[in-house]
Amino acid sequence: MISKFEKIALGMCLGIGLVFGSVSQPTAHAKTTQAVTWYNQWQKDYVGGKTQKYVRNNNGSGATTVVSEGQGYGMLASVLAAKKGANTHTTFNAFYRYYRAHRISSQDPLMCWQQTMRSGHLTSTGSQRNSATDGDLDIAYALILADKQWGSKTVNYKAAAKNLLTVIKKDEINTTTYLPKEGNWATSSYDASKLRTSDLMVGYFKTFATYTKDSTWTKVATHSQTAIKKLSARHSTGLFPDFIFAKGSSISLTAAKAYQFESATDDQVGYNACRVPWRLAQGYLLAKDSASKAALKKQLTFYNKKTKITVVYTLTGKAVNNYENTAFTAPINMAARTLKDTSLANKTKKQLPTTIEKRNYYSATLQVVTALE
Repeated sequence: MISKFEKIALGMCLGIGLVFGSVSQPTAHAKTTQAVTWYNQWQKDYVGGKTQKYVRNNNGSGATTVVSEGQGYGMLASVLAAKKGANTHTTFNAFYRYYRAHRISSQDPLMCWQQTMRSGHLTSTGSQRNSATDGDLDIAYALILADKQWGSKTVNYKAAAKNLLTVIKKDEINTTTYLPKEGNWATSSYDASKLRTSDLMVGYFKTFATYTKDSTWTKVATHSQTAIKKLSARHSTGLFPDFIFAKGSSISLTAAKAYQFESATDDQVGYNACRVPWRLAQGYLLAKDSASKAALKKQLTFYNKKTKITVVYTLTGKAVNNYENTAFTAPINMAARTLKDTSLANKTKKQLPTTIEKRNYYSATLQVVTALE
C-alpha cells in the first residue's frame, strides 16, 4: 500500500525505532505520508481548472461534469492535507473560487448541485441550479477548517462560512424535524421528510453551533442524535439505509421502498449509506458524540463478522453482491481506525487499492478524504 521509496524509508524508521524500543512515531509518520501521497495522485487524476479548480465526476466519459458533493470533498481534502503538512493553500483558494462562481446567486451562497461543460464553459441550467445539502455541509465545514488553518485576513473564510450556514439553516433544514433535507428544492412536506442517512453529521452540527453561536445548530445535532439512535435500533445489524422518511418533532421513521427516492438500494446500504461509518466516526472525532459512537460500534460489530467488505447489504445483513468497491471499504476502514478496532482496520486496509483508482471518482475521492481524516 506504499511506494518503494516509502518502504525503504519506513524500514529505516523501523530500524531506528527498534533501537530505542518504540516504533509508534515512525508508523504514524508513514500513515500521514501515505494519505498525502494518495491526495496528490487523486488531484492529478480528478482535479481540473486553473484559477478555479473543480473535481471532475464524469470518469472520463462524455462531457465534463462537476457536482457540489465533489467540490465539497475537494475543499475538505485540500485543507485536511494542509493540516498534515501539504502545501495546498493555493489549491484550496482555487476550489473556493470555483464554488463562489457556481453559487445559486451572489445573494444565495448554496452551490448549484451540478455543472456540465457546454461550449467550453461549465454551467448549470434548469434543475442543476438547485442545491444538494451534503455538498453544502462539506463546503461550510471546509471553510471553517480553512479559517482555523490560514486565518481570514486575505480571504474571509469566516464570513463565507457563516453566510453559507445561515442559508443552509434557512433552506436545507426541515423546520419540524430539524434534520437535513436533500436540498433547497425540498419545499413540500413530503419532500422535506426525505432523509439521506449519511447527512446525519452530528460532528459538523456541533461544530457549527460553536462556530456561529447559533443554538439552532445544537437543535439540529440533538435531533440528528435521536434519528441515529432510532435508525441503529431498527435492526440487529445496526445498518442504515440509503434513505428513509423522517417526520415530526419526535422523529418518526418510515422505510422507503426501492426507487422511491433514487435507486434500487433506497432501503439498503447502497452508494449513499456506504458513507455512514465515516460520518458517524466524524461525530466521535469532532464532538466525542456518544450516539454516533454507539451506532458506529454496532455497525462495526456486524462488519467484523465479514471475511471481506462487499457492495450493498440489506438491513438484515445479507450481502447483495460478492464484489468489492472502495466506496464501501474506505469509510469502514476510517471508522475502524477511529474506534481503534485493529482487526477490522487491518482487514479493510488490505482491501484498499495501493494507488488511487482512475476513472472512478466516487470511490477514489472517498478513499482520499477518509485517509486524510
